[in-house]
Amino acid sequence: MSDVRSPDDDDGALRPVLTRIPFNRPTLGGREFEYMRAAMRAGHVSGDGEFTRRCNTILRELVGAKAAMLTTSCTHALDLSALVLDVQPGDEVVVPSFTFVSTVNAFALRGAKPVFIDIRPDTLNMDERLIERHFSKRTKAIIVVHYAGVGAEMDALVDLAQEHRVPLVEDNAHGLFGRYRGRPLGSFGELSTLSFHETKNLHCGEGGALTINEPSLVKTAEVMREKGTNRSSFFRGEINKYTWVELGSSYLPSDLLAAFLCAQLEAYPQLQARRQFLWGRYFETLAPWARVRGTGLPFVPDYCTHPAHIFYLLLRDEDERRRLIGHLDSRQIHAVSHYVPLHSSPQGARLGGLDYACPVTDLVSQRLIRLPLYSALTDEEQDRVIDAVLSFR
Repeated sequence: MSDVRSPDDDDGALRPVLTRIPFNRPTLGGREFEYMRAAMRAGHVSGDGEFTRRCNTILRELVGAKAAMLTTSCTHALDLSALVLDVQPGDEVVVPSFTFVSTVNAFALRGAKPVFIDIRPDTLNMDERLIERHFSKRTKAIIVVHYAGVGAEMDALVDLAQEHRVPLVEDNAHGLFGRYRGRPLGSFGELSTLSFHETKNLHCGEGGALTINEPSLVKTAEVMREKGTNRSSFFRGEINKYTWVELGSSYLPSDLLAAFLCAQLEAYPQLQARRQFLWGRYFETLAPWARVRGTGLPFVPDYCTHPAHIFYLLLRDEDERRRLIGHLDSRQIHAVSHYVPLHSSPQGARLGGLDYACPVTDLVSQRLIRLPLYSALTDEEQDRVIDAVLSFR
């Protein structure tokens, strides 16, 4: 708290004013600026420098992938996925309606039609039981999102993909460090994408990565990520000069960003431990209140390990959500809603989204509120959030 004088104070006394608790506060692991200075001293701050290679190695090992390639964002990793899979106009991709727009944009920009699937009422992941009826000869891929880092039903989804011989892409923006039946999220699909946006568990401001589990796609992804050239082979000394060999674009982040991210990746045990502690404290202290009020809390199946990416509440209706957000705001706490359904959005409707019924998505979108959760959140700040929620009537 800080002492300030309000213009309405008649006696001129200083009174304590609560410092606002933001929804997100970017956290430092400790060596970010040291590593950025090291990149500057090395004289290589453009893409694919030493820190990029270090990040790629760490991510490959964390996910258990054949290859990992940093990108400028998760959106660009998804764009690269669409290029690698050769998505064409007229193709269809199966996607959840309850997700960020990048999940769909990447494929729609290539001319594909999104086939919107409703979510499960428990994990808020795409309902795998609804997918098969929407398969057609034009189905090009299944795009699965692990909401809040809780694994979707990957056994059923992998079986569906294999039966229909379509690739599976994991939008794993929430799911780094999450597991499904002991296996890392991001290791199931042919391709998987990660986000290092400042709101994620680990970040570099803006960043992402493509992880590749299908060996036959590694070379293609490498070429397309490097503007469609075989430049990477040239730098490895495998060819005498490089040239344009495929369509592609520039998805390489600066090695300065990679240096920042490298420090975050190396510090992940303590950053993750803090998030897990805070998530667990929210759940334990709010569970009795939620039971009495009929408020939903995050559901994590016992065969899933979640990375404590999001802590949310499911209120009884949209009005109650609005009132709780206002109640928290009046106590200088910033809480937010989440996705607006894509199937009924203006652009989603133009792409045929209104052909798909997603009633669970519609209800969840109206009721969900996310509480502040980040490694730098102090115990005292979390106490304020918890006390404010418990005082809501």
